[in-house]
Amino acid sequence: MIDAARLDGAVAAMFRAVGSAPAEAALIARHLVGADLCGHHSHGVGLVAGYIAAVARGDLVLNRQIETVRDHGTLLVFDGGRGAGAAMGRAAMERGIARAKAEGHALVALRDSHHLGRIGAWAEQCAAAGLVSIHFVNVPSHAAVAAFGGMAARLGTNPFTAGFPREGAAPLIVDFATSRWAVGKVQVARRKGERLPPGILLDAAGRETDDPTALYGPPPGALLPFGEHKGFGLALAVELLAGAMTGGLTQDGTPSSAITNSMFSIIIAPEALGTGYHRWVEAALAWVASERGVRLPGEPEEEVRARRLREGIPLDRMTWQELEAAASSLGLAGPWAAVG
Repeated sequence: MIDAARLDGAVAAMFRAVGSAPAEAALIARHLVGADLCGHHSHGVGLVAGYIAAVARGDLVLNRQIETVRDHGTLLVFDGGRGAGAAMGRAAMERGIARAKAEGHALVALRDSHHLGRIGAWAEQCAAAGLVSIHFVNVPSHAAVAAFGGMAARLGTNPFTAGFPREGAAPLIVDFATSRWAVGKVQVARRKGERLPPGILLDAAGRETDDPTALYGPPPGALLPFGEHKGFGLALAVELLAGAMTGGLTQDGTPSSAITNSMFSIIIAPEALGTGYHRWVEAALAWVASERGVRLPGEPEEEVRARRLREGIPLDRMTWQELEAAASSLGLAGPWAAVG
């Protein structure tokens, strides 16, 4: 169990050591630790070693400033140039939030960012500003999900996210991959030596398997889409919205070592519609949650976040060892050891 603030500081130190400016290193650390805080280890500090390796390969370009490709009315198009996703995503949302507040809505296209991490964080950023948002993200560099009826990877995990601000309550955040599991969640199971539930993964021969290592091969297996043809259809729509609409890459079978994302976001100021948004949101949520046992999207994350801020963040042994090894390679073994 590791204190969140100490972990945040140690991760930021690692990124400063590989050349990230202090402000950017702090954003990266906050984004990764934030995912662990709300229980999504698939997008947490277990990615640090991979990010650092990506810097060495040139797949992650540190200290990149977001580039404005088009700024016309309520339409904003940005190029991330493989910059750190924590910085590219935040900058794109800041610009989109400002435009939505001024104009009532904004369409934001961000292409070719390095890994954007937990997309729910960008919906939370918009909701904190009082704005509704919808986000579509593709993963053009990493096909990991089979098409419905197929056996080989053809699409990324292509998350869909929507955020709804509330008055006097945490926002409603709907955030999920269009595959049955995220790749990172399979990686967490592999690190822990756990088997997968049925219906998650196919091996390279197209046979269902509970072995998480089958996803990585060689040759690699493939995750299944959630909801059969419905999840596949949504994943394909996300691919086109995030990839084609932004001018970023779409899946075409070209392999790449880089974990890149493109994101298409719709940001709306609900008061601009003049429809009594908050009244109707609360009425709907009160009705849906009135049945015993029902939990609203985002509630489990809020509960986990509160508990881990009090008690610390649990990390599995493999993740801890990878972090120690990465820190040691950067000459940070002493400061890192102090975290534990």
